[in-house]
Amino acid sequence: MDWRRRNFIKAALGGLAGLSAADVFRARATAAEQGKSVGRKSVILLWMAGGPSQIDTWDPKPDRPLENRGPFAPIATAVPGVFVCEHLPRQAAMLDKFTIIRSVDCAGSDHSPSAVLQTGNRQARPATNPRGSLYPAIGSFVAKFKGPNQPGMPPYVAFNRDPDHVPGGGYLGMQYDPLNGHRAAGLPDYSGFGRLIGYRAQVDEAMHFQLPEGVGKRRMLERRNLSGSLDRVRADLDLTGTMDAMDHFQQQAVEMILGGRAQAGFDISREPQAVRDRYGKHLWCQQALLARRLVEAGVSFVTIDLSLGVNAGDWDSHGREHAFGGIVTSPDERWGTKGLQPLLPVFDHLITTLVADLEERSMLDDVLILALGDFGRDPVIGTQGGFTGGRNHWPRVMSMCLAGGGLNHGQVIGSSDAPGGEIKDRPVTPADLAATIYRHMGVPLDATYLDNSGRPNFIVDENGQPISELF
Repeated sequence: MDWRRRNFIKAALGGLAGLSAADVFRARATAAEQGKSVGRKSVILLWMAGGPSQIDTWDPKPDRPLENRGPFAPIATAVPGVFVCEHLPRQAAMLDKFTIIRSVDCAGSDHSPSAVLQTGNRQARPATNPRGSLYPAIGSFVAKFKGPNQPGMPPYVAFNRDPDHVPGGGYLGMQYDPLNGHRAAGLPDYSGFGRLIGYRAQVDEAMHFQLPEGVGKRRMLERRNLSGSLDRVRADLDLTGTMDAMDHFQQQAVEMILGGRAQAGFDISREPQAVRDRYGKHLWCQQALLARRLVEAGVSFVTIDLSLGVNAGDWDSHGREHAFGGIVTSPDERWGTKGLQPLLPVFDHLITTLVADLEERSMLDDVLILALGDFGRDPVIGTQGGFTGGRNHWPRVMSMCLAGGGLNHGQVIGSSDAPGGEIKDRPVTPADLAATIYRHMGVPLDATYLDNSGRPNFIVDENGQPISELF
């Protein structure tokens, strides 16, 4: 047992007392006995906290005036007639493996907390609805109704620093909250806003997965003592017969915490150096590699919060004077380079490397990848007093992309109007996205859960339907 166990235990030990994971394992066994598929399907959600601009990413408007179209040029893609932002060249070259949706209806969505799109429920607005934080995340429903793909693995993992960026179990209970992968993998913490290119984002590998600088003998002994304590816990369970007294599913829950399968999944040092170099040292890219390792090991749902800051998130591109910057690169003496422009190459490398890696491992048809944020951005730049070079919140229309899952790709679904500020055709709702994920994961669309009053609720809100063009 090495030092990484401390981080994993810190993230997961809360579930040991109740052994709630046993319920997940038991439900999976029951489903298998009934002939229901439990499969190897999984989801990786790339959460672009703050809301990426649709016009400056996947829905360029090159024929519009500058204040509308923005500063970036469009480039052709592998799908004839489809153009994307010039700062997404890798994705453009392999767009036949992606689907772009240009007509997502984000009405009611907000950020910090940002729950509507991650729950599929427009009521999940803690800022305006006192019960908003109680609506379970899509990942939590997957954890409850499907569980992990492999015993000994957590079903739902999230890499996030700000707890408001990723919702949890809510009405389902804390046992369906995501395991904090950031802590489990021993990733570094950050303070402040906009630390991306040119500052601490290109983190030394030692800061990610090796002992931090300055760890002395005393701390090493403390960690060794913790390791020994955990081994003794397991030994005591065996000697006293406690493990034997537990049913099979409770034993699986204990193994998830005290066993080695999950810890191995979080141990990136087991990857060949060439693979680690391929993903690169950027924190988000390392998290993407960990996400691939985790779904390969049996995790069903992984969320990566693509944000180094707290509160709104790094994609909140209001203007140069804003903490996260505007659209173009904006140097900041304290935080380094910020803005949308420096984010896009990192994202472009991350998502295309992940898709290519999954395909080479024959996993892409089983893993559904989604990239989206809270909402779109104002079609007119510079409309906020005192801000320049940015766009305000715009929940009327948003663009997003998908890949993998064995779905039909190489297409664009829906469109916006000429300025890019309204849905022109084929609106897609948050509930439609949730239903699409559940269809992929084999979760019944008519499944229900109980709220605190004991009233049953459908997991798919407002008549949401799987996006038919994908199936």
